[in-house]
Amino acid sequence: MRSLLPLMTLCLLATYSDCHAGNWAHWRGPSGNSVAENANPPLEWSDTKNVKWKVAVPGQGSGSPIIWEDQVFVMSAVPVEATQRRTGRGAPLPELEFKIFCIDRDSGKVNWEKTATVATPHEGTHSTNPFSSASPCTDGKHVYAHFGSRGLYCYTMDGELVWKKTDFGKMESRNGFGEGSSPTIAGDKIIVPWDHQGASYITALNKLTGDSIWKTPREEPTSWYTPLIIDHAGTEQVITNGENYARSYDLETGEELWRCSGQTQRPVASPLYYNGLVYIGSGHRGSFLAAFDPSGRGDLKGTDKVVWSVSRDTPDIASPLVISDRLYFYKAKSGLLSCVDAATGKPFYTTARIPELEYIYASPVAAGGHLYLTDRSGTTVVIKDSEKLEIVATNSVGETVDATPAPVDNQLFIRGAKHLFCIEK
Repeated sequence: MRSLLPLMTLCLLATYSDCHAGNWAHWRGPSGNSVAENANPPLEWSDTKNVKWKVAVPGQGSGSPIIWEDQVFVMSAVPVEATQRRTGRGAPLPELEFKIFCIDRDSGKVNWEKTATVATPHEGTHSTNPFSSASPCTDGKHVYAHFGSRGLYCYTMDGELVWKKTDFGKMESRNGFGEGSSPTIAGDKIIVPWDHQGASYITALNKLTGDSIWKTPREEPTSWYTPLIIDHAGTEQVITNGENYARSYDLETGEELWRCSGQTQRPVASPLYYNGLVYIGSGHRGSFLAAFDPSGRGDLKGTDKVVWSVSRDTPDIASPLVISDRLYFYKAKSGLLSCVDAATGKPFYTTARIPELEYIYASPVAAGGHLYLTDRSGTTVVIKDSEKLEIVATNSVGETVDATPAPVDNQLFIRGAKHLFCIEK
């Protein structure tokens, strides 16, 4: 019997490793494209069916969960007094604890929680945009919590504070709509966007110390995109959206490489990269979506480096998704979905109405040959990844969902207004 124990132990370890093979270290996953290549989460669930666990998350936050091995991280802004409310324009703003939570992936138990800072925001926010709406990110050694004007905080995976940076300034967001861009890890750097109604910039910090590596001014008003890092033809680029220009910067120096005008007001959607093309679009008070060849330099407007573009029915809040040579995107904030050829822009179908999807904040995610499309109502419609629209299932967790879900292995993590759900068959 004793001789079997080592073998049994190895089998158990192998099983554990297989169950936790994937990571989702950034709000749009490992590729920045919301695609989980090896995941196969359930197609059907409810607030009780196929729910491995759900845990209440105090306060408010619409940042997405991230997952590293057996740890799940979410952020929230928790009122110091439970009775404090912001009831309208001009009302007193609440004092908040800006928190990051580490949750055990198997049980849903909170392993640790840390209060990064306690502060009263200097300005209000949109009624649908909590004061904590950025997503954390991790490289498996440290986890980074970005609370915008309240600072960026670096913790060990066990919750020990390594460094903090609180001198970014105070954002002045358009119409007081609040903040929300997430940082992006790139090698030894962490990239932080800072577009607002004041002096805008993008900066690269040393991820181990928080020290500045470069800082590049941007003549851009408020936006809410998250930067995308690509490696194209041996040059690492930081791809950004922007009201004035879509742009690329050299990751090592911060020097602008290329730009192209055409975007719309206050862009939110984040860029994509697939098969050598960059996709950038926006859809508020106008429509624009284009595929760019990132080998171009300077102003790409009117050149063959703009491979194709469309000027109608483009996404606003939710970012597009590209998989299987197909690009999917919503019209504005609606549940009207389009699917086009990623290389040419030729449509397979356009503005198809998805039943029970009306008002969209969460970006689509893809796993197991399916797309997961989530409405603010908490409804998720699962469709096949196909040139023809085919609805597979319609599900709901029974509460508001603004955060993009995270598919990992055989699980789907959904951040609702009140709970974090682990969906597993």
